[in-house]
Amino acid sequence: MSVLVGKKAPDFTTQAVLANGEVIDNYTLSERMAGKYGVVFFYPLDFTFVCPSELISMHNRMETLKALGVEVVGVSIDSHWTHNAWRNTPVDQGGVGALDYTLAADMNHEICKAYGIESDGGESFYPAGAAMRATFIIDQDGIVRSQVVNDEPIGRNMDEVVRVIEAWQFFKEHGQVCPAGWTKGAAGMTTSPEGVASYLGDNAEKL
Repeated sequence: MSVLVGKKAPDFTTQAVLANGEVIDNYTLSERMAGKYGVVFFYPLDFTFVCPSELISMHNRMETLKALGVEVVGVSIDSHWTHNAWRNTPVDQGGVGALDYTLAADMNHEICKAYGIESDGGESFYPAGAAMRATFIIDQDGIVRSQVVNDEPIGRNMDEVVRVIEAWQFFKEHGQVCPAGWTKGAAGMTTSPEGVASYLGDNAEKL
């Protein structure tokens, strides 16, 4: 697995199903992300178990993410037609419904290989060749700022995706770093011995 934090996010062009249900052959990440923040999140397979709960959880946070200026794309090794079928399957029948973001196809596995998260089977619970449960948060310059990978049985907390984006935007705006557990509206920390002492003096017991 590669660590991409601080590096340019690998670009890709592939088939995809857009939020409006349109199926296209040429979704290009860099074009869709132009001037935006990005979330590229991989999941193992369509029509599985933990995966639909994660995709629906992301959908339920899209209003907030759009307000933050974020392009979201989910990626698995399924085809765009399988993505489309899953979106057209009711939630109470194991589908995900009309998601408010793009699902991209990675049938040749080039995208998950570029991001370093194609499973080799090994000691994880993933089948060999599947994309791992990985999330990449990308800034407006196309640089990866956060990378999280869970083993297959453990679903992600999509509120953490929102929190990390808000934290990065706070840092960019104010120049202050975000201590443990930082949430929007909380105090930041200046990067000096005095700043650390001041922050911990006020907040250590709450950490």
